[in-house]
Amino acid sequence: MTKFAFVSAERANHAVATLCRVAGASVSGFYAWLRAIPAVQTRAEAEVELRGQIGRIFTARRRVYGSPRVHAELCRGGLRHSRRRVERLMREMGLSALRGRRRTPRTTDSRHELPIASNLLARTFTAERPDQVWLADISYIPTGEGFLYLAAIKDMATREIVGWSMADHLKSELCIGALVMAIQRHRPPPGLVHHGDRGVQYASEPYRAVLERHCITQSMSRRGNCLDNAPMESFFASLKTEHVHQVSYRTREEARTAVFEYIEVFHNRQRLHSGVGYRTPAEARASMEGITMRSAA
Repeated sequence: MTKFAFVSAERANHAVATLCRVAGASVSGFYAWLRAIPAVQTRAEAEVELRGQIGRIFTARRRVYGSPRVHAELCRGGLRHSRRRVERLMREMGLSALRGRRRTPRTTDSRHELPIASNLLARTFTAERPDQVWLADISYIPTGEGFLYLAAIKDMATREIVGWSMADHLKSELCIGALVMAIQRHRPPPGLVHHGDRGVQYASEPYRAVLERHCITQSMSRRGNCLDNAPMESFFASLKTEHVHQVSYRTREEARTAVFEYIEVFHNRQRLHSGVGYRTPAEARASMEGITMRSAA
């Protein structure tokens, strides 16, 4: 390679054949090397461009995407690169998904004498269509004014947060607000299974009355077993890893605005979810409802 570089540098002053003879290189080999230079440059330029695309996706998605989701975004844009290559480039660029902090304390109080529903899911977290299985849970966000509590309901088929409610207390009204939002938005058909923990909020008479009024079947996790509602635990972990733990909220109102934006803009409409084929929940619902409509027709 050094011999060919010498010939290339001097060929304006001397004949190529003479330079090759002096350098001990073949003329055909030199021209083959010369033709290959543009290809090498093109590959280098392509990698620079790919790095730029990876960096833009990583930044646009709040620096929370690892290589699988970055790779999925590239594929959605019509760019076909191997996941291993994307992983290598992200590692070289120092790009890695944000990691969470320690787990938060529980918000469940199951020490009550209220009715307990059976665990109908038994950790089978699947659904063939939207509004077939909803999961519910509560978490909290620390602020300078104290905790802001968040109740959320997740559709198991689409991974969409279909209902949510926030308050400065853990009364049953918090969870009822999330449930009512979900019902008003999606008008679920009779037979929907609602799964939550044994907390007093979900076992309360007012909450059960809303479920019964809309022909929704209640299911509950076993006592002290968070894995019985693992997808909701996963959602709250993502919320805190990707957003809450990256900032400090002075007021509950600041936190409320940020959580609303995370759920409605990012999680439901932008974030790719591996459980629905690296689509957004909104895309998954639109696709599944389209299939349902065609089947009905």
